[in-house]
Amino acid sequence: MESKTAQSGFEEMIFNGPTGEFLQLECIPETSCTVVPNQGKSELAFLWILEKSELIIDGACLSFEADQILCLTEFHKLSVKSLPKARLVRFNRPFFCILDHDSEVGCKGILFYGSSKLPVIELDAENKAKLEALWGVFQMEIREEPDSLQLEMLQMLLKRMLILCTRLYSQQAELQKLDHQKSDLIREFNFFVEMHFRSKHQVADYAELLFKSPKTISNAFSKLGAKSPLSYIHDRIILEGRRLLGYTDKPISEIGYELGFEDVQSFSRFFKNNEGLSPSDFRENLRLGKIANSSGKTD
Repeated sequence: MESKTAQSGFEEMIFNGPTGEFLQLECIPETSCTVVPNQGKSELAFLWILEKSELIIDGACLSFEADQILCLTEFHKLSVKSLPKARLVRFNRPFFCILDHDSEVGCKGILFYGSSKLPVIELDAENKAKLEALWGVFQMEIREEPDSLQLEMLQMLLKRMLILCTRLYSQQAELQKLDHQKSDLIREFNFFVEMHFRSKHQVADYAELLFKSPKTISNAFSKLGAKSPLSYIHDRIILEGRRLLGYTDKPISEIGYELGFEDVQSFSRFFKNNEGLSPSDFRENLRLGKIANSSGKTD
């Protein structure tokens, strides 16, 4: 385990396990106009905002209030306009795989590997106090002299954080008003969309994977009062299109093919119908700084 304070003002605590396990805690007192490094391959992160901040995530300029927690994957493209004070918890798959341990934490398809929506957890006073206490124990444990039990202790603390955040976000998304079966169906649908949106564009494709009818899936979303399952698929495709147009120099035809479209005309038509701009206009406006606030939604 390493603990250090970088020149940028970060207090950084890192655990490196014997077989590639990685956990990182950071206290960020002042990092305005700097970049928080993006996660590496197979890494997930919680970013706990402690003071009003402004971040650019996937090309959208978003404002966040104190006591909001963002759930980030390695796929999010994040840079900082203003981040006066925050806490970061970052971990890799060898440290704790949420897919292998979904029965223990239940966050797959909710906090991580869900839809295009960026999960933002709102903390009330009671739950803030719980996370403050958990953060304190986290810090103490990661600073301990390494022994054979440290990895297990840190994994247990992370599981507590995952469970608490899953409960809170499920309440905020009103998933608790569904029975367990329908809630799990929506989680699995969201996860499968994340895994297959490049090649599967229809609800029927996911119904087949889930061994359900398209109507059963649509009814579950309807009871939640959420947008349709087809909208979730389209939103995820659009998000990836935005990322590829904004953060790569790939030709538009190649991006369309990568996202499962047979030709550039089909992709351009789909993108314009959903985004209001053609892919070429979107890319140009993004580079000119004209579009950063246009899709700055967290809900």
